[in-house]
Amino acid sequence: MATILSLSGSPSPASRTARLLRHLDVRLTGQGHRVIPLDVRTLPAEALLGADFGHPAIVSATDLVAGADGVVIGTPVYKAAYSGLLKSFLDLLPQYALAGKTVLPLATGGSTAHVLAIDYALRPVLSSMGAAHIVQGWFTLDKDISVAEDGTVTVAESAAGSLEAVVDQFSAALTDRTRRAVVRAVAA
Repeated sequence: MATILSLSGSPSPASRTARLLRHLDVRLTGQGHRVIPLDVRTLPAEALLGADFGHPAIVSATDLVAGADGVVIGTPVYKAAYSGLLKSFLDLLPQYALAGKTVLPLATGGSTAHVLAIDYALRPVLSSMGAAHIVQGWFTLDKDISVAEDGTVTVAESAAGSLEAVVDQFSAALTDRTRRAVVRAVAA
């Protein structure tokens, strides 16, 4: 199937955002995709803040974006916008780093007051980076993401169905784009 980069823009090592992404990675893997997780917080702070485009970790992360067919971007919402950490990373990518890619934006937060952060803050940036198809994003309340002592993630039933539907739409869009590319390659 397709290669998906699952990108967490959360600065917290105990992030619900990252845990939710890893939970969804399992679903996408089960649908036949190859999923590569990347937590931006693991990249060197000095490279991110100093805009060190040539730092080996930044070059490697940029290569992961370039090699992906699709990208799931997850972020906590702070002050009605995506995280500064995610912004720092996106600023280091080439202008059209998402060209030809299917993108699924996801956000988590403590209040439904932040639900529009995807559409008003994140989606315009993803679009300006050339994303071929930005599927419907999804906002999940922090309270709907439970983490057991063993690290197992459970999404509240009230949110799980809608979240899974959005992820499945992303998977279907990505699979369709991959099939069309294969047909064009064979026809050429």
